[in-house]
Amino acid sequence: MTEKVAVLGAGSWGSVLANMLVENGHDVLLWSRDQDQVDQLNREHVNPAYMKDFTYSSDLHATADMKEAVAGADVVLIVIPTKGIREVAKKLNAVLADLGQQSLIMHATKGLEQNTYKRPSEMIKEEIAPEYRRDVVVLSGPSHAESVAIKDVTAVTAACANLADAQKVQKLFSNDYFRVYTNDDVIGAEFGAALKNIIAIGAGALQGLGYHDNARAALITRGLAEIRRLGVAFGANPMTFIGLSGVGDLIVTATSKNSRNWRAGYQLGQGQQLDDVIKNMGMVIEGVYTTKAAYELSKKRQVKMPITEALYQVLYQGESIKTAISQLMSRDLTSEME
Repeated sequence: MTEKVAVLGAGSWGSVLANMLVENGHDVLLWSRDQDQVDQLNREHVNPAYMKDFTYSSDLHATADMKEAVAGADVVLIVIPTKGIREVAKKLNAVLADLGQQSLIMHATKGLEQNTYKRPSEMIKEEIAPEYRRDVVVLSGPSHAESVAIKDVTAVTAACANLADAQKVQKLFSNDYFRVYTNDDVIGAEFGAALKNIIAIGAGALQGLGYHDNARAALITRGLAEIRRLGVAFGANPMTFIGLSGVGDLIVTATSKNSRNWRAGYQLGQGQQLDDVIKNMGMVIEGVYTTKAAYELSKKRQVKMPITEALYQVLYQGESIKTAISQLMSRDLTSEME
């Protein structure tokens, strides 16, 4: 059954998801605020700033007019950096009000808001009035855009308290290479999605410094433990963290060069300065900002997150990575189950 879908955000992930929805037989309009990007997508079917050497379906159309994108859309998918969620959600609320329309809202953003520590779904619910949103569904899991673009077998989670809406998203996206599972734990899905970026920076830094498999495995395992601790402190189901939006997303992000967070960490491990890494990346490195938010949040909730704290010291206090590793390894010995 064909659905009309608006995708807000034409970066690598947003544009690839939009393209996949078109190939699944849906009527999709992709929104970007950048008219030049829109023109290039419509005319040449390419998006070189984000997806080099990838050609999009000629049936995928883009627009810089949000009202045009959203009008009549049963589903609106938001795929933008965390820091832009509120601005776009406010604009979307005004557009939906003007249209007198209620849509199912979903997002595929992975991060926490600075200072408020809000998750993306919380920001969306604060900015979009209930009468204009049927529900908010989270799409998360191990899914680099580069891999989905070449139809690599992928499995993700659609999380929503209302499982019927999660199942709607499941049917919308699923095909012979992209499988969607459902989950009702939005808190766990969003914390897993956000916090794994911190560990990915650490994993990249370890490799940049010349460490090997044992170090990476230790970091991922103990990183998962502290991701789970913080999520559970906010009411997440601990089982979510051994699922696709937890350990699944953590593994792919902390081991792949397609991860911009991993690449950022690797460059830091090679001795580059954070400001230069951010400038050279050309795309938002969510983990840098999530590290600060998670560190501050862990202190407020009195949750032990030693790896996050160590990376905070490196990113924001000028600590050397080697010193941070030494301090992590020399902490008081404790039980793995603590």
